[in-house]
Amino acid sequence: MLKKRVIATVLVQAGQVVQSIGFKSYLPVGRPEVSVEFLNDWGADEIIVLDISATSRGSGPDLEMIKRLATKCSVPLTVGGGISSIRDIHSLLRIGADKVCLNQSILKSTRLLEQASEVFGAQCLVASIDALAIDDVYGVFDYKANQSLKIAPTALAQTFEHHGAGEIYLNSVSRDGSEKGFDLELIDKVCQAVGLPVIACGGAGSPSHFVDVFSHTGAKAAAAGNFFHFSEHSITVTKSMLRNKGIQVRSDTPATYLDATSDERGRLLKKPEPFLEELLFSRIEKEVI
Repeated sequence: MLKKRVIATVLVQAGQVVQSIGFKSYLPVGRPEVSVEFLNDWGADEIIVLDISATSRGSGPDLEMIKRLATKCSVPLTVGGGISSIRDIHSLLRIGADKVCLNQSILKSTRLLEQASEVFGAQCLVASIDALAIDDVYGVFDYKANQSLKIAPTALAQTFEHHGAGEIYLNSVSRDGSEKGFDLELIDKVCQAVGLPVIACGGAGSPSHFVDVFSHTGAKAAAAGNFFHFSEHSITVTKSMLRNKGIQVRSDTPATYLDATSDERGRLLKKPEPFLEELLFSRIEKEVI
C-alpha cells in the first residue's frame, strides 16, 4: 500500500516566499533557498514551488532561481508558474525539477498538456485546479482574471485526466490561509471523479487537519504552505500524529516525536516533570568507536 505524502508548498512572488491569505493578501516570509532547504531537512516528502507572479510578469519560469533551489532539495521538486511551452518544461526538468505544475496554460486549452504528456510522460505533469464555492456551488477560479468560471472542479479534473495529467493539485481558494482545515467535501468529490492521485491543499492549520483529510477523503497527498512555515516542528509532529492514527507516511528524520504530545496547533508540549528529572540524572555512556 502506497504511503500518504505530506507536501510543502512554497509560494514565490517577485523572488520572495510569501504567505497567501485567500488569494488576496500576501505577506513576506523570506528567501526561497532558505525555505526549501529547511523544508527538505524537516522531512517534507515533496516540495512544490509556485511562482505566482511569473504569469503576470510574462517572462516565463525563473530558471536561475529553480537551479539554486534544486541544489537545496533532495526530495521530489515540483515547479509551477509562467510555464507556457514545451521548451519551458524541458528547461525546468533539465535543471533539477522532477515535475511541473500547470494552471493558467491549460485552463482554457489542454493542448500544452497533451503535447507535454506525449513528450515527457504523465508522471511529471501536475494539473492545478483552484476551486471556489459560491452559494454552495463549486466552480473553478481563474486567479488571473479574478473570476469564477462556469465549470465544476470535478469536470475539469476529468478533462485533465483524459488529456494526459499525472496528478491533480486541488486548492481551495476560500480555505487558503484560513487555518480552518481542508475542504473535505470538495476534495472527496474530485477524488471520486478521477483515478489520478489528488493533492489536497488549502486550509491546513494543525496536524489534525491532515488526519481528517486522509481519513475522510481519497486524497493521496496533502500540502500546506503557511502552516509549515510558521509552526515549529510542524512536519515532524504532523507525521507523528498520522502514524499514531494508523496512517502510513514516510519518516526518515532523526526525531520522530512518536511519544510526544502536542497542542491543537501542533506545538510540542512540555514533558511531565518526573520524566524530565529522571532524564536529567540518566547516565549516558561514552560511545567508543
